[in-house]
Amino acid sequence: MTNSRKALIYGLCTVAIWSTVASAFKIALRRMDPLQLLLPACLASILALGTILLVQGRLSALWRMERREAVRCALLGALNPFLYYVILFKAYDLLPAQEAQPINYTWAVTLSLLSVPLLGQKMSLRDLAAILLSYFGVVVISTHGDLLALKFSNLTGVGLALFSTIIWALYWIFNTRSKADPLAGLLLGFLAGFPLILAATLGFSTLPALTVESLAAATYVGFFEMGVTFALWITAMKYAALPDGGGTARVANLIFLSPFLSLVLIHFLVGEDILPATVAGLVFIIAGNALMQYKRR
Repeated sequence: MTNSRKALIYGLCTVAIWSTVASAFKIALRRMDPLQLLLPACLASILALGTILLVQGRLSALWRMERREAVRCALLGALNPFLYYVILFKAYDLLPAQEAQPINYTWAVTLSLLSVPLLGQKMSLRDLAAILLSYFGVVVISTHGDLLALKFSNLTGVGLALFSTIIWALYWIFNTRSKADPLAGLLLGFLAGFPLILAATLGFSTLPALTVESLAAATYVGFFEMGVTFALWITAMKYAALPDGGGTARVANLIFLSPFLSLVLIHFLVGEDILPATVAGLVFIIAGNALMQYKRR
């Protein structure tokens, strides 16, 4: 099998799993509050990432990591998984999945915005057009297409969904100079973030009930959304970057399939009737992301 074919397979597997997570979030949140979901999900992701590193023979990267890099990864655990998923899960708790999921896709635009003051990057007219396209899509979705009235379905939920993109973008910006093994660094961050999640759960909620349904939902979220997909995507990009891999842009474009597949699953698994405004707004958001990616290439 060629490296190009391997990159495509790993990329498609990642996109397929990503397409299920919005539905998984919403189904899990029917049984637990955001903190109760995040606690076992984080534990499941730690087990998943640790197992992957063990199978690949790279678990030693944890204790071979330079002290400065280890401290950086541990501190970043406060952003991801702690703050990011608490805010994201709360947004999903307040909003229909068909609204929270497309809004979350504006993180790439948020990343470009924050890169200007934090990384010294310059903003072009094309960047500005991409930003306006994406955030116009957010307005279309959150007002259900009633742009003149500007009556948001849930302003708090929309604000939290947008704020989660800031946390996610900050996490990746602060990660840009890290020289640590990506999977080992992520695992260390989750290990450091778990005590914060546990303390917040005990302080502001209660420990989740140990039912088969709740544990299955949380395990799925942690194992796939917060663990396996990261490893799959890294592998896809690694193969794509090889001489006969076809290029990383080819694999990166697969991500545009995920939100549309996700809407189909949200309809059938969660039972939401997908509004025309959701599809229209998502098209604007994806157009903004595509314009931003074209500029980078």
